[in-house]
Amino acid sequence: MSRTMVGMAWLAMLMALDSASAQTDGIAEGKALVELNCARCHAIDRTSKSDHADAPPFRTLSQRYPIDALEEAFAEGISTGHPDMPEFVATPGQIGAILDYISSLND
Repeated sequence: MSRTMVGMAWLAMLMALDSASAQTDGIAEGKALVELNCARCHAIDRTSKSDHADAPPFRTLSQRYPIDALEEAFAEGISTGHPDMPEFVATPGQIGAILDYISSLND
């Protein structure tokens, strides 16, 4: 194997590791955001029940709505949902992290 091919393989491996690390960081950030903003009503893990009867568990959101639709709803500022849900506004980076976290619940 030539040095160029070894170098390219090494670079590809580093890029994959960096991508996996970034996604893990995004999941952790998303979890922190939903713990702070959503956990008082929604179940935000894989097993618990939501404290608010009208607040769906986060583990079911990607089954109920396409992730793209959730991204758009977060970007516009969620002001619907359960009737007494507070308005939630997030930055694009926060939205991505929240969606990474929601997706991780179904892995």
